[in-house]
Amino acid sequence: MTTRENGNETASSEGAVTVSEAGSGTYTQQITVGNHRLVADEPRPIGDDAGPTPYDLLLAGLGACTSMTLRMYADRKGWPLDGVRVTLRHSRIHAEDCVHCETTKGWINHVDRDIELTGALDESQRQRLLQIADHCPVHQTLTSEIDITTSLK
Repeated sequence: MTTRENGNETASSEGAVTVSEAGSGTYTQQITVGNHRLVADEPRPIGDDAGPTPYDLLLAGLGACTSMTLRMYADRKGWPLDGVRVTLRHSRIHAEDCVHCETTKGWINHVDRDIELTGALDESQRQRLLQIADHCPVHQTLTSEIDITTSLK
């Protein structure tokens, strides 16, 4: 199924994310996810800073998935989790500084993920939730082998 949007014909497919140039700035992108519209851009002076960067969006996906996973687990267990806050930062580090990495030379991508849990949780519940954070599907995707197929339309 195709739809017309802003004079452009776009493919509409359930579960698909479509990204196209917004036309309003050098790198500004329009992201369509179902009925939702987002904008991505690069910060000044490279872009117009009209939205989060692609890495910001990647971190947002990981943070949202982490928080949702912890909420689902705590609710299922009946634990008194009042709130979850996940703060993430992306950087690149020397591979030799990564103790658990297979790569030993050059640079690797690094994500710091800080999780703040509020509620009357005991220490064993807090530690279990910290372990469960690594079971969020986005975390598992980012830490597994990924196969991306690219085709030209």
